[in-house]
Amino acid sequence: MIKIFLDSSEIFALTGRKMKGRQIDALRKMGIPFYVNATGHPVVTLTAVEGRKEEPTHATWEMPE
Repeated sequence: MIKIFLDSSEIFALTGRKMKGRQIDALRKMGIPFYVNATGHPVVTLTAVEGRKEEPTHATWEMPE
């Protein structure tokens, strides 16, 4: 399976914050693009931190059946 998103420990390592609100604040200050999921946690694509320009499309967010 191809990894698309950072996991929670990687987001913690990147931001230095454990609380989701603080992680969101840190990501905004760093200028790293992210999404907020239904539970309020930031979701960061791997391409956002690798410096690639292409972001996954909505179709890539869906789990294969």
